[in-house]
Amino acid sequence: MQLKKTQQGPRNIRRQLAVATCSLLAGASHAGGLIASGDNWKIDSALLLYAEKDRVSLAEGILSISKEIDDDEFINARIVTDVLTGSSPNGAVPSNTAQTFTNPSGNSTYTEAANTTPLNHTFKDLRNALSVEWDTPLSRSLRGTIGGNISREYDYLSTGISASLAQDINQRNTTLTLGFSLNKDTWDPVGGVPVGFTVMPTSSTNKKAIDGANTDKTVKEILFGVTQIINRQTLMQANYSWGQSDGYLTDPYKILSVLENDGSGNLRGTNPYIYENRPDQRTYQSLYWKGVHQFPNENVLNLSYRYFWDDWGIQSHTVDLRYRFDFDGGHYLQPHLRYYQQGAADFYRQTLTDGEEASLAYASADYRLGEFVTQTIGLKYGFEFKNGAEINFRAEMITQEGKDRSADAVGVLQNQQLFPDNEAYLLQGGLSLDSDMVIKYIMRLFK
Repeated sequence: MQLKKTQQGPRNIRRQLAVATCSLLAGASHAGGLIASGDNWKIDSALLLYAEKDRVSLAEGILSISKEIDDDEFINARIVTDVLTGSSPNGAVPSNTAQTFTNPSGNSTYTEAANTTPLNHTFKDLRNALSVEWDTPLSRSLRGTIGGNISREYDYLSTGISASLAQDINQRNTTLTLGFSLNKDTWDPVGGVPVGFTVMPTSSTNKKAIDGANTDKTVKEILFGVTQIINRQTLMQANYSWGQSDGYLTDPYKILSVLENDGSGNLRGTNPYIYENRPDQRTYQSLYWKGVHQFPNENVLNLSYRYFWDDWGIQSHTVDLRYRFDFDGGHYLQPHLRYYQQGAADFYRQTLTDGEEASLAYASADYRLGEFVTQTIGLKYGFEFKNGAEINFRAEMITQEGKDRSADAVGVLQNQQLFPDNEAYLLQGGLSLDSDMVIKYIMRLFK
């Protein structure tokens, strides 16, 4: 975002941040629609490629369209398609001997070599998502936004609604935002929903214990935000959000390794793997601050910080820094740095000992609930044409450093990396233009 291009004053800057605030609830950003005008549709498209080292790969296509349908009234739509393939950690720890696991379907098995992190190599999914949002003035100083979204995966369906109000005060230099969202999700796992802490079958001829309970999940979120224009070059934003998830919150594809209780670190002789079990409710909160400043040379600094905590015991800190260098002729470069640090959930365990599951209510070895640090470094290049179109490219490298839970590293496991580091790369290309440009280009092709 360039502050120097908002010649209509702080009002447009403030509204862009207000809409971005509301989009945190809807899960998508619709700020592009704010620059649509007249009879044309604003079209933003992007292709993203993401690959982890020896793990998951993702190809994502994004299409956003927006239009000013009346004076200061906008409609925004966003379509996303994801294709995921590769391998995903199943939760078991590495061992000094080869390990054999049953696929989620229960129809086949796979074997992991000794001293390697067990991965489910059959991981694949296709996700299609659609979100629509209507943003309209309700009075001279009050705006309303309402939206809906639907997302479908092979084994997961999510539908939701969101709404927000943005009130201008203090001569339109301050905007107060109140928003909420409600999502209803449903799991339909391959092979059925396993009963928590029951044994994973040791061969495709055995059957896992299936839980016939409801697999629905409800997610409610509320957000309070303040956006303040400090001066013509600086604005700040602060948000507080509260959310609660109720229902089936366990990952049906994750397991835990069960060890002998003699301190050797060896896997239990029979039935060494059990399915994880998580609470059926989670309440979480976050504080978010963002500042945007344009320097006299027209470069723009964008800095944000987020603190998150929940009743599962997880706490996290996120710092995000972007600095945009504007050059003559419409070119710009934007370096990106991001630092994320997370503490582990109270029930996070990398292993259990024989019989310990009987005394526990919850346990999970999912690394996403563990203690780790993620660092991102990237660079974005963009070119803005005189007709308002833009093309951009982004490349990033992401590294994750996990921390082993020392209490679980007993016996032979002291020689294993129970939370291995990970590395990923991201490439993205984007194109932004309006419908009139598209029509003119198509007409040229058929001349």
